[in-house]
Amino acid sequence: MQRSIFLAKLIGPFLAVCGVALMLNADVFRLIGDEIIKSHALVYLAGLLALVAGLALVNTHNVWVAGWPVIITILGWISLVAGVIRVVFPRVVETLGTAMLASISNNFIVGEGLVCLALGLWLSYAGYAPAPAAKKRKR
Repeated sequence: MQRSIFLAKLIGPFLAVCGVALMLNADVFRLIGDEIIKSHALVYLAGLLALVAGLALVNTHNVWVAGWPVIITILGWISLVAGVIRVVFPRVVETLGTAMLASISNNFIVGEGLVCLALGLWLSYAGYAPAPAAKKRKR
């Protein structure tokens, strides 16, 4: 559980900040996404970073339980798969990314930001909220 709390403290604020950034700068992130997709080097670099982050999470926190820690595991697997796809299939990423950016609105990007913010706040709460006091045993 300590590892889950540590990772929630790490991932929660990261997602919350990314969510706020997406909501406030949807038009800028559309431009950033367009520039990244056009650069095979950046797609590859982003894939390597996602792959390393995913491997780190999956190797240290492959916890499949009914509770909030499973969200960290799922995020690790998503990162791992996304990294592999970017590294192994950069041209497919370019094609799909270009089509996605052409078809989504800024409101969709704001919605993604809202989801990231909500998930980040939830994980932050799970990580930083005081643990319930242990019940005293009766002898």
